[in-house]
Amino acid sequence: MHETLQLLNNRRSVRSFEDRIIEPEAVIQLKEATLRAPTAGNMALYSIVEVHDSSKKEKLAKICDEQSMIEKAPLVWVFLADMQKWVNYFYESGAVDRAAKANLASFRKPGLGDLHLCLQDAVIAAQNAVVAAEALGIGSCYIGDVIEHFEQLRELLELKQYTIPACMLIFGYPKAKGPVRLTPRCPQDTIFMQDRYMEPHLEQMERAYRVHEEDRRRSQSLPYQNTGTLADYYYLRKHTSSFMEEMNRSTTVMFDWWCKG
Repeated sequence: MHETLQLLNNRRSVRSFEDRIIEPEAVIQLKEATLRAPTAGNMALYSIVEVHDSSKKEKLAKICDEQSMIEKAPLVWVFLADMQKWVNYFYESGAVDRAAKANLASFRKPGLGDLHLCLQDAVIAAQNAVVAAEALGIGSCYIGDVIEHFEQLRELLELKQYTIPACMLIFGYPKAKGPVRLTPRCPQDTIFMQDRYMEPHLEQMERAYRVHEEDRRRSQSLPYQNTGTLADYYYLRKHTSSFMEEMNRSTTVMFDWWCKG
């Protein structure tokens, strides 16, 4: 198998790291690979806050559902959807005034389309970083909870109107050594659809997540004394959870702030 495909197929999330810094040379390589990610119009509609301050890492861990692994991680990157830098550039370079004087365009505030492109740029760059880290022997883990408690995060990182969190990654050398069992993924034919959206229903969903459910049943982690299904598990643990309610509230605030200030 090609080396790159091996990296992609064997990659796993790492949440426990050695008490060891990531060498500056490796961080430089990681940054270079991240910046080679595809980006809309080559505008790099994202920025990355590298959190070094220990007190900020501690606060970040609390904001993200008290996950102590964040403050222990040797490297923490918060990926921001960032249109603020381009708004500043348009104004400060005189581009807005020149276009107005020439009757070519009047200033348009960034909207949800801009936000969508910025989020894409940020997440694509993040995945480049994940693959590059894997190639360097560095483990990584996405932290989805960075989109909770937006007001606290905005204050902590001093975010401006057109900068909102897209995702967060923590990096470090894995503490665990040796082969690790990978979590299952859905079969190809349950995800890939030809020419149109084909709405999955019960039969398709049961087939797609059959291995996942079997794993949960073996570990006795399904609800209703392990007689429940994977649908029960995710319905209770994720969909109706308090943290998902907070994510939805927080994301609504983010998007409103982006659009309305």
